Amino acid sequence: MEPRGTTVSHAELLKALRIEKHQREDHGRGPSRWPWIAGALVLLLALAGAGFWWMAGHRAIAVRTATAVSPASDPGAGAVLQATGYVTARRQATVSAQITGTLTAVLIEEGDHVTKGQVLARLDDSAWKAALDAAKAQAAAAHALVAQYRAQLVQDQRDAARQQSLAARGLVAKQVAEQARTLVDSTRAQLAAQQKQVAAAEAQVAQAQVNFDYCVVRAPFSGVITTKDAQVGEIISPLSAGGGFTRTGVGTIVDMDSLEVDVDVNEAYIGRVQPRMPAEAVLDAYPDWKIPAHVIAIVPAADRGKATVKVRVALERKDPRIVPDMGVRVSFLEAKPQAAQAPRGVLVPAKAIVRRDGRSVVFVVADGTVRQRAVQPAARDYGELKLLPDAVQPGDAVVLSPPPALRDGSRVRVETDKP
Repeated sequence: MEPRGTTVSHAELLKALRIEKHQREDHGRGPSRWPWIAGALVLLLALAGAGFWWMAGHRAIAVRTATAVSPASDPGAGAVLQATGYVTARRQATVSAQITGTLTAVLIEEGDHVTKGQVLARLDDSAWKAALDAAKAQAAAAHALVAQYRAQLVQDQRDAARQQSLAARGLVAKQVAEQARTLVDSTRAQLAAQQKQVAAAEAQVAQAQVNFDYCVVRAPFSGVITTKDAQVGEIISPLSAGGGFTRTGVGTIVDMDSLEVDVDVNEAYIGRVQPRMPAEAVLDAYPDWKIPAHVIAIVPAADRGKATVKVRVALERKDPRIVPDMGVRVSFLEAKPQAAQAPRGVLVPAKAIVRRDGRSVVFVVADGTVRQRAVQPAARDYGELKLLPDAVQPGDAVVLSPPPALRDGSRVRVETDKP
């Protein structure tokens, strides 16, 4: 039997180890970490919002632009009609030989510049040279006979004079003197006939010389070789003798100084075109190059199938970039008085002008950013263009239809219209 004092000690010990309810509540009311976590989340959200706002404010805005032009250089100013056509050459020839022969030399290539009379090709001339030598030999023989008849005539004339003197003195019969005079007349006739033979022989020599010269093909005028149509060893002929195996030309030469433009104008608008009317030509290959031109003539014939009339247009500026068969667009311009002066300022599309803070402004693009400029457009409209007397210079790129988010100093990215 344990002592009583020992039992009491165990009960007190258990009581001392038990945590009372009020003690647990006091412990739970200590400092909490949740407010710090919530504060950190709010700070992170604020930083993210600031970063997004900064990136949105510095992101490049996609815009489309147009170039400001001076009124004098406006491509559409004064144009009463536009038409399309092609560059043509008034002097163009396919060079060929005038005789049939085999080519022994071709001295041209595409793009070569040649002058009038320059040798382009040579034909085999052996047969023609032999014919020329034979004609010259026949002419020499004819000349020798003329000399023989001339000497015989002199002798006959002396004999006739002597016989005439003897007959006058009665030493010979008169018949002998008459026969001597007849011989003189006969020799004179033979001499005249032989002189005609000499002329015929000389003509044959000239003909043979011409045929011999035809073996050399020369340029008929100065120009540029555009095609080379034959090679050494091929037979060339002015006619298509031999079918497709015979060439009819050595090459094609074009006089670049004779280039002009042929355009087809709808017959409903042909009344707007007049001879000597100023015009402006733009080649399809060089759309930014404007060539001064003027109307040469209106061809007095219409194409019933296309209902068009051909108009010849002269190019007032020669340039190696202009070549035959190029596509071209011609603007027929309205003649303006010499005293008329272009207004001061530049022309810009009307949709480039917007209202900001109660005033009209445009945005000019420079080095990837825009600069806002206050403008005062002129009262007169130029079609879809507006005249700005100041604040914008010719050549400046202005923003079309500026978005509301665009401000002075905004970064932009210029977009081009896709075809």
